[in-house]
Amino acid sequence: MSSLPILDAMRSRMQNLSERQRVVATNIANSETPGYKSREVEAPSFAGLVNGSGVVQIAKPRVELTSAMKSLGAIQPAGAGIVLDKDISETKPDGNNVTLEDQLLKMGEIQADFTAMTNLYRKQMSMLKIAVTGRG
Repeated sequence: MSSLPILDAMRSRMQNLSERQRVVATNIANSETPGYKSREVEAPSFAGLVNGSGVVQIAKPRVELTSAMKSLGAIQPAGAGIVLDKDISETKPDGNNVTLEDQLLKMGEIQADFTAMTNLYRKQMSMLKIAVTGRG
């Protein structure tokens, strides 16, 4: 038995939000690292749900390592992916473009989106329980 497309979509979105939170936390941790470039996770694609295939597709983010990061021993993570953040407001003289205010705003967005997905999931489970048992 396959799961419902709406539940697959919520699960995929929650996984995407979890990865996005990890990337934003990494940005915050590297806010004082010279040359560090802010990163962001690519938005998920729900085209599979729209075209009726029922398959939710998540765009795989990509990691772009700078030469400075490679010289410090950074290696390309397997299977992970991150893109450089295009919504930057400033770059410091040392080349770092992480703005803590922007990153904290993103954390707030992630928290609000995750809360919305959790509430939708609870509502769906409640509706399924009513459909199966006939009572709430």
